[in-house]
Amino acid sequence: MRIFPIPVNFKKPVPSAFISLLPLVVLVGMLVLVVRTYGSDALAGASQVTLLVVSALCVALGMGCLGVPWKAFEKAICDNIANVGSALVILLLIGALSGAWMVSGVVPTLIYYGMEVIRPGIFLASGCIISALVSVMTGSSWTTVATIGIALMGIGRAEGFADGWVAGAIISGAYFGDKVSPLSDTTVLASSSVGVPLFKHIRYMLITTTPSLLVALAIFTIKGLCVEPADSHEVEAFRTALAERFNVTPWLLLVPLLTGVMIARRLPPLITLFLSSLLAVGFGLVFQPEAMAEVGGGHMLRGVMESLYGSTSLATPHAMLHDLVATRGMAGMMPTIWLIVCAMCFGGTMAAGGMVQGITKLFVGMVRGRVSLVGATVGTGLMLNLAVADQYICILLNGSMFKRIYDCRGYERRLLSRCTEDSVTVTSVLVPWNTCGMTQSTVLGVATLTYLPYCFFNLLSPLMSLLVAAAGYRIYHHSHAEDATHKKRKDQE
Repeated sequence: MRIFPIPVNFKKPVPSAFISLLPLVVLVGMLVLVVRTYGSDALAGASQVTLLVVSALCVALGMGCLGVPWKAFEKAICDNIANVGSALVILLLIGALSGAWMVSGVVPTLIYYGMEVIRPGIFLASGCIISALVSVMTGSSWTTVATIGIALMGIGRAEGFADGWVAGAIISGAYFGDKVSPLSDTTVLASSSVGVPLFKHIRYMLITTTPSLLVALAIFTIKGLCVEPADSHEVEAFRTALAERFNVTPWLLLVPLLTGVMIARRLPPLITLFLSSLLAVGFGLVFQPEAMAEVGGGHMLRGVMESLYGSTSLATPHAMLHDLVATRGMAGMMPTIWLIVCAMCFGGTMAAGGMVQGITKLFVGMVRGRVSLVGATVGTGLMLNLAVADQYICILLNGSMFKRIYDCRGYERRLLSRCTEDSVTVTSVLVPWNTCGMTQSTVLGVATLTYLPYCFFNLLSPLMSLLVAAAGYRIYHHSHAEDATHKKRKDQE
């Protein structure tokens, strides 16, 4: 299909606050109705249709009220979908990885030994810390959740913890590590997009991220100590069932170990996930030939292929174990990919119609001092996550919208980069139609709104930004020597 260029004389209008916020209000209202009607099946198609309907509303408002040409919407939609192309492939490979790691016995082995080492009273706090460490080393919350996160979910269920609490602890740790890791693409993007040195940005973020994580760990510790642990006989029965169903051996721990080595060597995520999946298949053929054959209906090659792309179910002696080891593979990621494409359509129409700029203008108009500036930055980041539905685009938009304001008011840009991470990166996973929210919900098998109240680190980070700004702690202004540099930068931008 040929895409015609936008007329050169077209100037994107900035709509009123009412028109800018109307699509968001309609979207939230429709999604509430969809969730009430369909429940857990809302992501099977109804939510996707809702996003397309609201996208149509954005187009109608833009073309009918603001005179935006259709080609502007078409270009924005295509650009948005192109920007998440690699993320969609990563999602497919995560589906393959989760299926291969489960059928090959890697995840069951991690659960088996994890239940032996991690005590129930400190499980939630331990899960948060483990996820944080893995995420710091990998630089990816997605990889952390798709690997160690799945194993921790299994341990938590066996120990009797509610899914929301376990997923909240995993996500809290994973996103803390993602924020402070120099390997994280979002961290690099947030710092580089506004011209802040990477490690300067990370050190400055520790002022808000460290207290947020400590408060979250305190809550998880108190909750863990208050929860009555599962019956020891039930836990032992679960471990026995794992050992009966799978050949549990320390050799299988080589798969996550070698995956960690690939990550440490900074191989691209696509290559790492692909090789890790193949590695798990190879170990599965050696250590779990019966499970592979069972998945394929007695045919080994078919079992290998279906463990990567299809839904799998293994006969187990324990009811909870049966649900745990069931996988959906690459095919199970298709509803999420469908939802992401529809979300990108919505984000594209919001941007092309000027609604994103209208929302930003609304927040910028509230800026009066230091606290209101940080509040406007954080508030805009949250609104962008709701409207654009992709954290990478939101990070770029938030930085580009506010960097001149920070320069004019004399604040160092590292305050902007930190506020962007505190608002955009960590809250993206809390939005059901955001790429992060959809991905983590699918991988963990827990609805976004189920784990949202327990992602304490993610909920506290935006508030911590405001508290630190209100206290005026280490809020730096430009030195006189930097004024000329910033003036030159402003002129270039």
